[in-house]
Amino acid sequence: MVVEDGTDVRRVPLYSPEAFALLSRLWVKVGWDQKYSYGFTWMGRPIIQLPEDMVRIQEAIYRVRPDVVVETGVAHGGSLIFYASLFKAMGRGRVIGVDIEIRPKNRSAIEGHELSSLISLVEGGSTDPRVVERVSSMIQGSERVLVILDSNHTRDHVAAELEAYAPFVTPGSYIVATDGLMGDLHDVPRGKPEWREDNAVEAAKAFAAKHPEFALEPVPFDFNETVSSVQVTHWPSAYLRRVKG
Repeated sequence: MVVEDGTDVRRVPLYSPEAFALLSRLWVKVGWDQKYSYGFTWMGRPIIQLPEDMVRIQEAIYRVRPDVVVETGVAHGGSLIFYASLFKAMGRGRVIGVDIEIRPKNRSAIEGHELSSLISLVEGGSTDPRVVERVSSMIQGSERVLVILDSNHTRDHVAAELEAYAPFVTPGSYIVATDGLMGDLHDVPRGKPEWREDNAVEAAKAFAAKHPEFALEPVPFDFNETVSSVQVTHWPSAYLRRVKG
């Protein structure tokens, strides 16, 4: 495999961890531009997630065993159904979905789904203090909470969401700032130049620097017999774990 890096051209063995890392990065970028993640459903609802990210968040949820998952960004509802299905299998837990606009067709499909009893919907801007207060009122003080931020992925919006929802996260659990790959998509056809700095990763890093009670760390592998440590993901530097009460 020939790699061109600026003026440097070098050969990398194709069947090597370095080649896998390079190919994975390119695959993720091209796949995002081709809307690869728009081709999947979960129990009948479009989910718009990279399957690898679904498996990783499943590992985190199974390890933490939260009583509540709060997700900002509902879209078609596939992620809410996914988390609810995990809770159904685990025999515990429920999901709160927050979105500035829940379209009638999507609301109807979510509320008519066989897992709807495990899902509550809150319509309104995720950083609106009234919406945050409403979510707070739906969580019992003793419940273990995990938060997933999947609405507007700009740095400022994610930063505001982190400040608003991090207090809900219980020790040992996570707040997850998804889709930080935007920082690597500034030069693809559907990307924007400003995404190089205006992305969720920058917000997560800044939040971790200000909040020592949270550590920016990847979800550890529950099982790992791989040769490469590369994680193929749309969510780089996403997982902020609460390490202190």
